[in-house]
Amino acid sequence: MVRYIGTAEMAALVGREGPEAFLIRLAGYLRADFRRWTAFDRAPRLATLSPLGVIELMPVSDAGTYAFKFVNGHPGNPRTGRLTVAAFGVLADVATGYPLLVSEMTLLTALRTAATSALAASALARPGSRTLALIGTGAQAEFQALAFKAVNGIEAVRLFDVDAGAMAKARANLEGRGLSVTCAKSVADAVRGADIVTTATADKARAKILTPDLIEPGQHLNAIGGDCPGKTELHVDILRSAAVFVEYEPQTRIEGEIQQMPADFPVTELWRVIAGETPGRTGPDQVTVFDSVGFALEDFSALRCVRDLAGPGPELDLVPDLDDPKDLFGAMLGRGRALDRAA
Repeated sequence: MVRYIGTAEMAALVGREGPEAFLIRLAGYLRADFRRWTAFDRAPRLATLSPLGVIELMPVSDAGTYAFKFVNGHPGNPRTGRLTVAAFGVLADVATGYPLLVSEMTLLTALRTAATSALAASALARPGSRTLALIGTGAQAEFQALAFKAVNGIEAVRLFDVDAGAMAKARANLEGRGLSVTCAKSVADAVRGADIVTTATADKARAKILTPDLIEPGQHLNAIGGDCPGKTELHVDILRSAAVFVEYEPQTRIEGEIQQMPADFPVTELWRVIAGETPGRTGPDQVTVFDSVGFALEDFSALRCVRDLAGPGPELDLVPDLDDPKDLFGAMLGRGRALDRAA
């Protein structure tokens, strides 16, 4: 039997811990796995693109555990009452190939994306950063705000979205959570004076949400909306003048902001900073960019975290349990141990 965590249990786990405590715990798992980056078998995710979106399979493993996530990205889905992103994930035992855990990852992906953003900012943003600008207030916004508060000490959040309803939703959800939250009138209004700027827009387009005239010395830009070919948020001149950090360079060259740049454009993988191999920010006026597209290692960390936190619980009858492992056909006909031990 395989441990199963559905959406209701995931919400209950986060509720039991509290969102901020959960995000801090998750950031710890991420930090530990980034520090042992070289222990993982890594590959860019497999993407099936269509005019309406993308479906992706994201695998990664170390010597003991294999993980993958199935995830989509369809910006038009909310128009028909569906989520832009929906996902599930699996942990499996490398020694036997048997699945150990099947988990929802729609909620968990939002949490791990926010925790990764905050972890990156802990290395790349100016010390003492207290103000966050959030450009794009869809499904990711509240998770981002709470992660930056919990991990980085952010106190004030400025929201902006072209959808006033989405902006009002985010503000209402963040009320009473210890943040000063305001709705800006424009991107420029939100970004002005902010220490950290997160862009989290959904449109699949070569957008220029941020342009060089908006950027101030010392800001840290957390670009999480550009995550597939043909989808970007930053003007190229911002990238040219900033120090750019990525998760897994071969994947980000295809999907991230740096898809706009030549193949030899210099970037630094975040794990090197987390592991202490290379510096992150090198000065108070330096502009840093975390060009984040999401990488399978982050899902591995998130699945490990919820497995350890959840403990025993509901299980799926996913793999036959047989008296004779060579007699699958006989077991199907009712000879030997039943396929469903609970039957």
